[in-house]
Amino acid sequence: MRSMSAAVLLAVSLSVACSNPRDLSKDLEPGTGFIDVPGGKVWYQVVGTGHRTPLLLLHGGPGGSSYYLKPLASLGADRPVIFYDQLGGGRSDRPNDTTLWRMERFVQEVSAVREALGLERVHILGHSFGTLILADYLKTKPKGVRSAIFASPVLDVPGYIEDVKGLLARMPDSMQRIITNAEKRGTTDSPEYQEAMMTFYQRHLARTLPWSADVDSTISQLNPGPYVYMQGPSEFTINGTLKTYDATASLRNIPVPTLFVSGQYDEVVPSRVKKFQQLAPGSDREIIANAAHFMMQDQPAAFVTTIRDWLRHVERD
Repeated sequence: MRSMSAAVLLAVSLSVACSNPRDLSKDLEPGTGFIDVPGGKVWYQVVGTGHRTPLLLLHGGPGGSSYYLKPLASLGADRPVIFYDQLGGGRSDRPNDTTLWRMERFVQEVSAVREALGLERVHILGHSFGTLILADYLKTKPKGVRSAIFASPVLDVPGYIEDVKGLLARMPDSMQRIITNAEKRGTTDSPEYQEAMMTFYQRHLARTLPWSADVDSTISQLNPGPYVYMQGPSEFTINGTLKTYDATASLRNIPVPTLFVSGQYDEVVPSRVKKFQQLAPGSDREIIANAAHFMMQDQPAAFVTTIRDWLRHVERD
């Protein structure tokens, strides 16, 4: 009878633990700071006091920042949300060293952030370039990752280049000629090219006009060093080191619940994202209506609700 009672107590204890949404990782205090990573220091911010599993955000770029992800702070009622600016962008160090702009180093950066903040269990959301980091990070088989969210995933850069050509073909002929001529002549810094680029961005990057202060900060503070070196002069001209990047083969091996989400008018077109989702067994996909690449800015309520509901489903709320 004594051993049976112990077994019953253990079963009850396990049942309560499984139904309790409180995460067992080290509690995170809201605040900001800096973390040492390979190559320098990165800025981070923890938002929220909820006790569910923390959510770590990997912003777009390269050379970008987390300003535009700010609507996700509202998830803090459920869980700590961790923003950080990758090395080379935003409020983090901006070293002038091209040897740092490698996918392997960005993956090491994620590990350093997790270790510094004690993120033993974590959900990870990558957006745009951040999905490349997330895909490569998952290849290292890290422990404690509860789920992966690929938002506007650029996981097949050659395919992305093909899709963007289709989007450019829908722009006015005059804009297409400006873009083609500037790229041939190497004059992508000309006012005409910049104007054409902005027209594309207002269709497929962020559609809500005027742009918010956070979108303005994201664009104006973009570091051209890592951006041009790894990507190229714009969102639609990819001639940097990432031009042959393709992580599609690894999608079938993702061992955690996975969500793919994109905007209706995203530069990462929904049909491409559907192909990614079909390659990842058991994964889910959502499209945010009336939104472009910066879904969280175009339709913040819809985007946040989608992420909140999906994370709660993963945690079996």
